[in-house]
Amino acid sequence: MGQWVRTLKNYLEGCFQSYIRDDQQSTFFQSEEREALERKKLQLAERDAEIVKNIIGGQVFGVKTHSYGQTIDYGLSLQHLIKQGDFFYIEEHFYDRRAFFYRGKLVDERCLSSDGNYQQTVNRKKQRRMERSRNRYEYNRLEAVKYAERWWNDYNPQYQRFEDNCTNFISQCLYAGGAPMTGYPDRAKGWWYKGNQWSFSWAVTHSFRWYLSGSESGLQAHEVESPKQLQRGDVILYDFDGNGRWQHATIVVAFDQQGMPLVNAHTVNSRMRYWKYEDSTAWTPNIQYKFFHIISG
Repeated sequence: MGQWVRTLKNYLEGCFQSYIRDDQQSTFFQSEEREALERKKLQLAERDAEIVKNIIGGQVFGVKTHSYGQTIDYGLSLQHLIKQGDFFYIEEHFYDRRAFFYRGKLVDERCLSSDGNYQQTVNRKKQRRMERSRNRYEYNRLEAVKYAERWWNDYNPQYQRFEDNCTNFISQCLYAGGAPMTGYPDRAKGWWYKGNQWSFSWAVTHSFRWYLSGSESGLQAHEVESPKQLQRGDVILYDFDGNGRWQHATIVVAFDQQGMPLVNAHTVNSRMRYWKYEDSTAWTPNIQYKFFHIISG
């Protein structure tokens, strides 16, 4: 085991060293990861920012030995120390990955998790509009962000964990901030989670997007035009393909030196990630964003 661990570690260190050194070519096996790396380097340059140090760690989940080689499933933790002017911050990611060895040689390695999976739900475009609630609430942004920081790379056992967990995670953050649930037990109505049941809007990004656009009770939001209009505890939604199918959700937890949002998210678990997601393998030139400012009701 020691030999393939060293081989895999050296491979990953080489991959991520190219974030720092312009003269070093990316050694990722997968072309989409090489392209994402180049987009991230361009994004950093546009922001007058740079990665000054990478810290990587890993955890082996399973090893399968076949007649033709070995398959290793593992988790990769990655930290970027980013410098932007005199401002420093740490961006973090956790990836589920798989490596394949043939006769002791690493011949393939890839990420198993993806930011942009579309979940099909019932055939409806928008949530039903609801009567205005008489119950008032104050959205506590600090509590929402504290939750996002506590659970960005972990899973609260009080909630179901989904393969595509991004919107479920964001809903938990908003609820921790005091946003009230409404609509139970109709899964196509409101925004709620109870026991082993939940509304589509709680866990499915596409439904969540239309809920936020139309809700007049419970959790409510205003759509704004620019990410600079957002505050901590607000939400960004992503349609990576630009085809009207909303696939990913993040929560704003901080801002960089230029006042642009840094976000936390699940699925590819990320902390203090730059909001544009140009470093994602799901990114396309057709990407669309929605910016939602959560309001008190």
